Amino acid sequence: MSAIDKIKGVIGNDKKSLDNKPLLDDNVAVNVEHLSMEFKITKDKIDTLKEYVIRTIKRNKKEKEKVRVLDDISFKVYKGDKLGILGFNGAGKSTLLKILAGIYEPTYGKIEINGKVAPLLELSAGFDKNYTGKNNIYLNGAFLSMEKEFLDEKYDEIVEFSELGEYINYPVKNYSSGMRAKLGFSIATLIEPDILIVDEILSVGDIKFRKKSSKKINELMAEGVTVLLVSHSINQVRKICDKCIWIDNGKIVMEGEVNEVCDAYVANADGKKKKKKKEKEKEKRMRN
Repeated sequence: MSAIDKIKGVIGNDKKSLDNKPLLDDNVAVNVEHLSMEFKITKDKIDTLKEYVIRTIKRNKKEKEKVRVLDDISFKVYKGDKLGILGFNGAGKSTLLKILAGIYEPTYGKIEINGKVAPLLELSAGFDKNYTGKNNIYLNGAFLSMEKEFLDEKYDEIVEFSELGEYINYPVKNYSSGMRAKLGFSIATLIEPDILIVDEILSVGDIKFRKKSSKKINELMAEGVTVLLVSHSINQVRKICDKCIWIDNGKIVMEGEVNEVCDAYVANADGKKKKKKKEKEKEKRMRN
């Protein structure tokens, strides 16, 4: 099965999993078992195409090194849960959301998704910049498993919500980043999702549109959708979520009630700051 087939199996369908086996429990919205994600990187610094070709011919390029970003992650999210995901930069939070949204294919493990997903991550990731906004509505909608008939019916609504007007007929390469995000948000939130996946609360477009997009997200949350939220704002996580997991170096350090996990995370962060401050003071004394 190709990666895109697996994406279609996860997003926009009811009760599906990456291996097409049904969920064991109808109350579970997301089930993650022993999930791991590896990326291949190279330490080679090749600045020019000429250097790349020479090293390829001589076969002296360094082999790529495998880096495990997520390491044996397992957790369940029940329907209606609002799950916050905490972690320092590089912990693996955004990678986890991208796997759940179908953007990345995991290296190992099993994912089960029960319901329709609205991924509010990289909003213009599925766009072709050479296509018009109109064409990209159908392209991006297909990526999210929306039928053409459904998009035909909702087309005017998408254009109106995006506030793009006549620019909908212009190639997306001429759009600003804010315009692309507006269009992506308007498409992603078009369905009535069961699961909302959000990497930071969005700051989409201008002030007027940010208010409108925030209102839309709040309406979705009020309807009882399941939420998975990555945010660096502890106050935001406390306000929105009722449960939380803390990821560090690709592993789950702690999971449970939101305030309990947030308190432990903040205490750990404060401890790291104090330790770093002491190390800097020690280095300063040694230099003097």
